[in-house]
Amino acid sequence: MSSFTQQAATVGAHHIGLTVPDIEASANFFIELLGWQEVGRKDEYPAVFISDGVIMLTLWQCQQMDAMNSFNNKTNIGLHHLALAVESRDMLDKIQSAVANSGLEIEFAPECLGDGPAVHMMCFEPGGNRIEFIFPG
Repeated sequence: MSSFTQQAATVGAHHIGLTVPDIEASANFFIELLGWQEVGRKDEYPAVFISDGVIMLTLWQCQQMDAMNSFNNKTNIGLHHLALAVESRDMLDKIQSAVANSGLEIEFAPECLGDGPAVHMMCFEPGGNRIEFIFPG
């Protein structure tokens, strides 16, 4: 039983770390396609830190490419997907168009989440991580 029955012990996400096979390609997805900023870099890891001004992602370079496994949402433990909020349906449509034009895989185009009013889409960033974009409606 939790000792935090009256109030949660945490106050939100500080950052999320994603391991990727090509750190520059994944960083460029967020920076070039979504307008995020690089806020730091540690070449000795290597890692790139990027942010949209609200959340920070740490992108870690996979060190053992021969042992790398692609994510399978039916067999893997760990991050299923990263869901990022957008401010409008128009922005969601612009993201869908930009991802489609980049040649990256779109799992599904914008559609209602359940009965709505939320609308979401799912795609893969260059490293294979599933990214959901959601407009709450």
